[in-house]
Amino acid sequence: MSKVSIIGAGNVGANAAVKIAEGNLAEEIVLLDILEGVARGKALDLAESSPIMGYQTKILGTRDYKEIKNSQLVIVTAGYPRKPGMVRKDLLDKNSGIINSIAREIKENAPEAVVINVTNPLDEMTYLIYARGEFSPNQVLGMAGVLDSSRLRYFISEVLKVKPQSVEAMVLGGHGETMVPLMRLARAGNKSVSRELSKEQIGEIIKRTRNAGAEIVSLLGKGSAFYAPSAAVYEMAKAIIEDSKKVLPCSACLSGQYGYEDFFLGVPVRLGKDGAEKIIEVALNPAEREILNRSAEAARRGAEELKEQYSL
Repeated sequence: MSKVSIIGAGNVGANAAVKIAEGNLAEEIVLLDILEGVARGKALDLAESSPIMGYQTKILGTRDYKEIKNSQLVIVTAGYPRKPGMVRKDLLDKNSGIINSIAREIKENAPEAVVINVTNPLDEMTYLIYARGEFSPNQVLGMAGVLDSSRLRYFISEVLKVKPQSVEAMVLGGHGETMVPLMRLARAGNKSVSRELSKEQIGEIIKRTRNAGAEIVSLLGKGSAFYAPSAAVYEMAKAIIEDSKKVLPCSACLSGQYGYEDFFLGVPVRLGKDGAEKIIEVALNPAEREILNRSAEAARRGAEELKEQYSL
């Protein structure tokens, strides 16, 4: 058992806390937010459900970063969510100042923790936590690939009319238009998805996966997705806390893998108690490599911009 701190008590952070508590992954959860009443209120609400749900987890709401000391895992969900009409640069400008400050606080109070970042733009904000906090490359990960892969698996299952859990599929690259759904490797049971579906069906599934976040933002009108993102956070947290060595697609710091270096990009990662234990290199065909190169270039430019802005 362990201590998990979640920075940001909004919908994603609070729902991640619920899943981690109900999964009995942590002895203690710290829910931290600049709005202390929100953090304390949600922590109390969650604690009051423990007699019914059966977990023993101690849950604290606070705005004091000293409370995250001795955390094995820190999850960052703070920042502005995407709103209709917003583009990547809008989020970069809004959230970089917040994440820059948070990275310093994590470094000061929980320097040994593994950090999972959820704040968008994902690759850039994950890089900023890593660089500003002066963490080891294995310590910092971004959550996007697990979420995008889950969405892809669900959309495939809808078309094939099979259970979502029977579908295996993975998404690499950035979180957005430049993601790389590896459809040729996707399987439903023991069947190849690319053989079961037409090119038109595959194209529609890929398009919907790339626009999945925007689709939910548009439907909600106010706010963004949180059930599936918090589930994706939970899966990563479980692999790290239980030291399971499970391979999941995460934004990770590259050091030559796939031909890239010194920025974060979505790739398959073996997760354990120390974070990113190994980056797995998947053989890509020319079309997949071309899309991944575009994704990598966007992530590299974002990292360079942050280096200049914050003198990293």
